Amino acid sequence: MAGHRAVPAPRGGVPITAIAVRRRLRQLSGVPGSPAESAGGTSRLVRPVAVLAGVAVLVLGGSWIFVPVGVAVAVGLDRLLRRIEPPGARRQRLREAADLPLAADLLAAALRAGSPVDGAGVAVAEAVAGPLGARLGRVARALRLGAEPVDAWRPLAEVPAGDRVAAAAIRSAASGAALAGALVRVADDLRAGRSAAAEAQARRAGVLIVLPLGLCFLPAFILAGLVPVIVAVLGDVL
Repeated sequence: MAGHRAVPAPRGGVPITAIAVRRRLRQLSGVPGSPAESAGGTSRLVRPVAVLAGVAVLVLGGSWIFVPVGVAVAVGLDRLLRRIEPPGARRQRLREAADLPLAADLLAAALRAGSPVDGAGVAVAEAVAGPLGARLGRVARALRLGAEPVDAWRPLAEVPAGDRVAAAAIRSAASGAALAGALVRVADDLRAGRSAAAEAQARRAGVLIVLPLGLCFLPAFILAGLVPVIVAVLGDVL
């Protein structure tokens, strides 16, 4: 069958099937140093810390009655710590999200200049550098080795909003439509969304700045304005 076509090994070894090649390409599509891998060392410490917290509750309680409390503390702390994003993973995620619009524009420019998708990916990976450049380089190498578009673009789909770039590339590979225009639209949408998010954050900061002023002004108004009036009225009445 065509899907099981074998390539003879160079020294009489076991033939390498096309299925094995695709499987290897899927394995290579992961990006070393991704947020999931960088969080691996931290996640291994979560359970011991949670167990130690449960034991500490039991020791401080000094009675077996606190066993359910210790178990609840250990389980709750384990779940809470696993939801916390490590600082390194957060910095990498934010940098990838910040570099994505520029990378999409550069990919579109390279494609319009006549470069193939894998060549454009290599050039943009070198220009962008950083974690997003590493992902783009892995995508370009997978495409050059003949990986399926869905598998090749998977590293970029893990980036915030990178799934839109990956989806556009997969649609272009399936339909033959031009990819450059879709990349430009994605980049413009990402920049517009970032501007809207920045405006919303600025408005929220303005509200948060007013809250301490209100908390300080309201008690002072009550003590300096209302309390003397109330005391004077009660003195006249009583």
